[in-house]
Amino acid sequence: MKFIVSQQTLATALNVVSKGIMSNATIPVLAGIRIEAAMGTVEMQTTNLQISVRHAVAANVEEEGVCVVSGRILQNVVKNLSDAPVIFEDRGRVIEITCEKSHFRLNTLEATDFPEFPDVEPARSVELPSELLGRMVDKVYRVTSKDTSRPILSGVLLTVEDNTIRLVATDSYRLAVCDTNTETSGVDEPFEVIVPGTTFHDVLNLPTMTETVSIGITESQIVFFFGATTYISRRIEGNFPNFRALLPKSCTTTVHFDASGLSKALKRVSVIANTNPSVRFDVDADASFMRLSSSSPDQGEAQETVSVEVEGQSVQIALNYHYVLDCASATGQDTDVSLELLGSMQPAVFKSYADINYLYLLMPVRL
Repeated sequence: MKFIVSQQTLATALNVVSKGIMSNATIPVLAGIRIEAAMGTVEMQTTNLQISVRHAVAANVEEEGVCVVSGRILQNVVKNLSDAPVIFEDRGRVIEITCEKSHFRLNTLEATDFPEFPDVEPARSVELPSELLGRMVDKVYRVTSKDTSRPILSGVLLTVEDNTIRLVATDSYRLAVCDTNTETSGVDEPFEVIVPGTTFHDVLNLPTMTETVSIGITESQIVFFFGATTYISRRIEGNFPNFRALLPKSCTTTVHFDASGLSKALKRVSVIANTNPSVRFDVDADASFMRLSSSSPDQGEAQETVSVEVEGQSVQIALNYHYVLDCASATGQDTDVSLELLGSMQPAVFKSYADINYLYLLMPVRL
């Protein structure tokens, strides 16, 4: 095997397929990258038995062949090379890599030991705008649970119906929902799947992402197709919590505020809350302000008043400031954000309406 490819193209390709490399692999070949050169194309594959990634790049192939090289070593080598053509040449149990005055000889692994790439034929698929979907995933994926004992909560529920895309995530302490209307293709009936949160986020932030991404599902897997990249992950099986049943039917207080202003005030007040993440929100309906306050037996107290618009009754509630900051970050530049409250021990519901509608439900802590 012998081929020549540009350093930048190679570095990008390795960044993509590295998502499938198994860390701390007990089987050495699973920590490697399978490289196959044929007919003007170099295809790279990785797998950790949960995720499989394949990506192809154009290259000057002089001799066809296949090899497996340590993924970590190859990435470290390539990212430090000059921006120049890189020559790969197979020398049996060794692959030689040359770039200008740099020369490396890396040991290879047995290519026949590398697992075959999954041969999947999705039962259903949908094509969605990747930039829009990526912004939606950014709004909800941080709400996914890190508790491995409840895998269903580590996923994001994706539904597509009547040109409406909806994403839902929850970790049982909070709930995030976002939806938007857009043109979709390939959907003749409702499309629904639970995607691992980290997978969803990683895929849509890959440098090779195209304008649209095709998402397909099989009985046990979810497949992303875009450009020359195929990304396959195990889908999460089970029944996602009925988020609609968690939403309060009414509220007694609605607070309208600027997300950026609230975020800055909350960061200042939370300096005192480093050991206790609870921040108290006192909403004064008569004076149209909301006082944020925190206290710590060791550090002292802090409070700040924020001007808001209030509809309804005065109310007090305590919330985890980390979670509120996550919400403020997710709303981004949206200035018309509302907070709906029903009482000090009822869920707080943040809402934002823009090209992407956003709802964030947060359970309170005791005052």
